[in-house]
Amino acid sequence: MDRFRRTARRPAVLVALSCVLALFAVACTNGAPPSGPEGTTDSARQTRTSDRADDGLPEVVPKPSQVRSEGEDVEVEGKVELVVDPMVDPQTRDLAVRVLTEAGAANVVVRQPGDPVDGSTLQVRLGNRWAPMIRKELQHSGLDFPDRNDDEEDLAGESYAITVHSGQDPAVVLGGVDAAGAYYAVQTLRQITSAGRIAGVSILDEPDVPTRGTIEGFYGSPWTHAERMDQLAFYGSVKLNTYVYAPKDDPYHREKWRDPYPTDRFEQLRDLVEQAAAHHVKFVFAVSPGQSICFSDEQDRQALIAKLQAMYDIGVRSFSVPFDDISYTEWNCSADRERYGAPSPEAAGRAQAELINGLESEFVDTHPGTLPLQTVPTEYSDAERTPYKTALSGELSPSVEVMWTGDGVIPEDVSVSDAAAAAEVWGREPMLWDNYPVNDFDATEGLLMLGPYAKREKGLTKKLDGLIINPMNQAAASKVVEISAADFAWNSTGFDAERAWHQAAEYLAGDRFTENVSGFEADGATVDSLLVFFDLNRMAPLPSGEPWLRPAPELRNRLEEFREAWNSDGAGRQQAVADLRGYARSIADAPERIEQNAPKDFVSDARPWLRATDAWGEALLTTLDGFSARADGSSETAADRFDQAAELADRAESIRTVPGETRPQGRVRVADGVLDEFIRQAPDMR
Repeated sequence: MDRFRRTARRPAVLVALSCVLALFAVACTNGAPPSGPEGTTDSARQTRTSDRADDGLPEVVPKPSQVRSEGEDVEVEGKVELVVDPMVDPQTRDLAVRVLTEAGAANVVVRQPGDPVDGSTLQVRLGNRWAPMIRKELQHSGLDFPDRNDDEEDLAGESYAITVHSGQDPAVVLGGVDAAGAYYAVQTLRQITSAGRIAGVSILDEPDVPTRGTIEGFYGSPWTHAERMDQLAFYGSVKLNTYVYAPKDDPYHREKWRDPYPTDRFEQLRDLVEQAAAHHVKFVFAVSPGQSICFSDEQDRQALIAKLQAMYDIGVRSFSVPFDDISYTEWNCSADRERYGAPSPEAAGRAQAELINGLESEFVDTHPGTLPLQTVPTEYSDAERTPYKTALSGELSPSVEVMWTGDGVIPEDVSVSDAAAAAEVWGREPMLWDNYPVNDFDATEGLLMLGPYAKREKGLTKKLDGLIINPMNQAAASKVVEISAADFAWNSTGFDAERAWHQAAEYLAGDRFTENVSGFEADGATVDSLLVFFDLNRMAPLPSGEPWLRPAPELRNRLEEFREAWNSDGAGRQQAVADLRGYARSIADAPERIEQNAPKDFVSDARPWLRATDAWGEALLTTLDGFSARADGSSETAADRFDQAAELADRAESIRTVPGETRPQGRVRVADGVLDEFIRQAPDMR
């Protein structure tokens, strides 16, 4: 979406990003706990590298609906038998084998239900929730299952249950309501497994909303094929189940929509479809013909159907025909004027509805397995009744899924009442297209958006047909927000933005959600450095440039504490310098630690911001040297240090985004309006 016309650049006050996470570091020398999202201190959010929560239960992301202790953990050693139902697909079975092997099993014997394996130390049962043995074991777990109707549970698709119990015959039982549920059960098993043991817990889990994922819908450099393949595997690990292929700068998605994809790109799409299926992700192919289509032209309609058919032939079963970011006050052919009248928003709504309804009857209804069509209206924000919305919603088939961006293109928050109002206007529950952490508009120039997934009201997902976020051009860095959004979409009532933000740091510090690691602890020092870095890149702007997530709240609080101490007690000035120096050192040290220990793709995405952080960290340390000299009465030394700090700040401000990788291009901004202002103002603080 071309979220808005180019806007005037705001003065310094923006920094932030994507991907959905960030907690503040506590490895500072003064030991102060990190502050909350907008500056309130909360010691419960201190860095924790253990895989156990404060209540002793394992941390799982997304947060399950129910988790209860079953006592002792189960040891994983020797020969482990994995009993697999026919409903379990090969990738789920193979993932379970890897988890058990990495946990400590010397040999994992896979078998179907039947006679047990001699000499096994542990039996793991994986399959249908209603398989007799699985059902029996789960009945003894104490889980609070929903009421039953006609002997069937009222559990949503993709739900699962797990029980782990020790004793003379230790067992692990994983039951899914469907194949996706079984897959997600194993994804959770990975997170409750550590070296040599599986946590003794029972878990009942179901998603709040049926569609959860991302849309590659930004302007600028599209993701590479390798990035998309990685993203699809990652989505499965955090229970995101949808990826919408809609890169604005793919010409075959928009201006060349009538043309078939070249062979090499078509084969890449085939790879993506297969990768998505392997990780229980729905691949949605979007084609946007609205910029040039003649709604009344049969040839254009058949060209559109041919484009969908080509994708259907390689396995795509979900399609989107969006009309965002087009003119709806002019026609592309005279026949449309004759059919729909003079160009107007109301006439455009009728034409779009007729096209979508025709695709439903001619294509969706005639192709087995095809899911309901999706669309993005030309008026995709707010819930105001307009002639366009009335015309489109009044004629659009009730099965079509409608995307909506909230109360604004970049909303400051999204509430339950917002969603209810949109449902009333569109005549159906909307699918939220959340334009966070996308960074392709003017106000995001030079920003990497690494803040938490915040200001989305708990319970919102109960009023949505789906939740889709629009990530950044930087795919790996987008995982910060993607992790948090996955947590929110799965269980918004139990969502804790700071917790999810912290989990994203742990992912980057230890790869604990990948298919190669089974939930072992992340490196605590790297987690701390990432949380510092996230804070510096937390700010998220509205189109006006005003932040809806404040920049660097942890750093801001520490600087305010320093100013207060410096101005109030001359005798305590050196202590104020010492108190801030520990955090300043954590800023300066963060880039090197992140570069050494975080995933290479994240480091590559974040490199300009890491370079800037390195320079800003040294500038802050040098500024503190100036304050220390001033506290000792050495004015000449203080002036020299402040001058050096200004030079380092100039160096930091000279770093720019990588040409061709980011839209819009510009100066890299880190803790904008917070750190730079402190360093510039320091010489005047007497």
